[in-house]
Amino acid sequence: MDLSVTLNSIKALSTKVDRVILFHSGAGKDSICLLNMMAPHLKEIVCVFMYMVKDLEHMNRYIHWAEKKYPNCRFMQTPHYAYYNNKKHGVNGAEKVKYSEWNLSKINDKVKEQTGIEWSVLGFKKNDSLNRRLMLNSYPDSMTSEAGQKLYPLADWNNKQVIAYIKKNRLIEPLKYGNTGNTRSQGNDVNDISFLLWCRKNYAGDLRKIIEEFPDTERKLFEYDHSQKLKQHAEQD
Repeated sequence: MDLSVTLNSIKALSTKVDRVILFHSGAGKDSICLLNMMAPHLKEIVCVFMYMVKDLEHMNRYIHWAEKKYPNCRFMQTPHYAYYNNKKHGVNGAEKVKYSEWNLSKINDKVKEQTGIEWSVLGFKKNDSLNRRLMLNSYPDSMTSEAGQKLYPLADWNNKQVIAYIKKNRLIEPLKYGNTGNTRSQGNDVNDISFLLWCRKNYAGDLRKIIEEFPDTERKLFEYDHSQKLKQHAEQD
């Protein structure tokens, strides 16, 4: 990782356009890091936040923080592609809706059409997965897809380096739902028991919204509690 190389890629993009799309997860470390790097160099940054459940209080807190800190950024919220697919198949008790299959590429195209912005910035890193490593290595500089009009400034970073940048610049602390030692990105995954337990402990109102949207998440919590009780009894015996 070379910070100057990363910043130069952002500066190079700013010579082409003054408005960009940034796919922003709200409370994720890569998004927090990228927005801080980009803000000094662009006239407008449209942050696209893809939600699984709309208007969760704890996510809005992070969004409002970013909008206040960076006057040249604004958030645009849209359902996550997994939201459409979960609704289509009735995952977690959701009421089935006949949606077509969605993916990140389709959402990117939709946002570009709505905003008239040509370039998108994403926080993909090579160490996220083998597929991302192969994709990023296919670009001449590992960061820029001229054909797709996409920039990946953090391509050569790792998770610890992102966290170190956030701490050094005294930015808001990324949110972790589960193991505090886990530095990987975490989203609002309604299939993740750690996410559900965190909401139950810290934001009961958010949990109610999640259960209303995906009713079977309440059953998941009940089953988890039951399994923990059985585990305690077994340990006592």
